[in-house]
Amino acid sequence: MVKESITSVIPDADFTAVGPDDPFRDALEMDSLDFLSFVETLSERTGIRIDDEDTPQLTTLSASTDFLVARSK
Repeated sequence: MVKESITSVIPDADFTAVGPDDPFRDALEMDSLDFLSFVETLSERTGIRIDDEDTPQLTTLSASTDFLVARSK
């Protein structure tokens, strides 16, 4: 779900150089608008509300997944 949401914002995102605990914003060259679009897309796809104060938890693939799992319970 996280990768799909990133890909909807950056269609040519190359995840081969991004490990689960690597900050993906720099690796995928996401600017602040791309990141905001990613957060909105992730929220829409999951139905989970993501507030501004939650965004620091969405910096890596694994942290984003952990955030979603914790919020879906």
